[in-house]
Amino acid sequence: MCGRYAATKNPAALMAEFDAVDGTEGHAPNADYNVAPTKNVVTVVERHPRDAEGNVLDEEPAVRSLRVMRWGLVPFWAKDPGVGSRMINTRAETAKEKPAFRKALSRTRCLIPADGWFEWKAAEGGDNKGKKAPKEPFYMTTRDGSSLAFAGIWETWRDPNAEDGAPPLVTCSVITTDAIGQLTDVHNRMPLVMAKANWEQWLDPDRKDVADLLTPRGVDWADALELRPVSTRVNSVRNNGPELVEKAEKPAPDLDGVNTALFDVPNR
Repeated sequence: MCGRYAATKNPAALMAEFDAVDGTEGHAPNADYNVAPTKNVVTVVERHPRDAEGNVLDEEPAVRSLRVMRWGLVPFWAKDPGVGSRMINTRAETAKEKPAFRKALSRTRCLIPADGWFEWKAAEGGDNKGKKAPKEPFYMTTRDGSSLAFAGIWETWRDPNAEDGAPPLVTCSVITTDAIGQLTDVHNRMPLVMAKANWEQWLDPDRKDVADLLTPRGVDWADALELRPVSTRVNSVRNNGPELVEKAEKPAPDLDGVNTALFDVPNR
């Protein structure tokens, strides 16, 4: 699964890395070392331009751009945007069949840039009262500093009670799949990280079937990642800063007393 990640690059850096224009309109969030569900995040989309009346110009080339969305998918038919907090992840194995995800998988896909993601490993042992040892946080990241491109889907939701002209809520969800290689030592799920060679196909607004892109990259890729033990300070969404991604030889005490289970959202 993916319940927390780091995203610290500014729009200029992401524009260069993803060959995109800046469509964040100045609303891109600041560097965030502890991105949590319901926060605004930067995504990459590719859409055909529209005319002055809002009609899609299918004959015009699609434009790749950075967009700001809220993490946690709210389907267009949802009655309450609160459902988004339960839809931060979308299982690759069932996305095509689930009503909450299949339309977006077919029509509105995105990439979600990340420096790396956090996962919690079940620790062995416990005390003599039967209490389990706290989970150990790890940070998965590239060794060369390049971004990870999480495969994602997005939706536009409009509040039926909002005033005319009110902006819609645009939300996204991270596609997840079975963990592979060394990543299985930490957790049984992981984000579906899209290879650069597949970015164009994944973002193509004219492509409806992406079943062949919903499989994880090779074990060699996974084993080349750095799995870094980090401080349990990342357990609390109140904590933020570069120290959260620094290597910890031994997990530090959880100073905030936060149980990671609070953030262990079931995979979907």
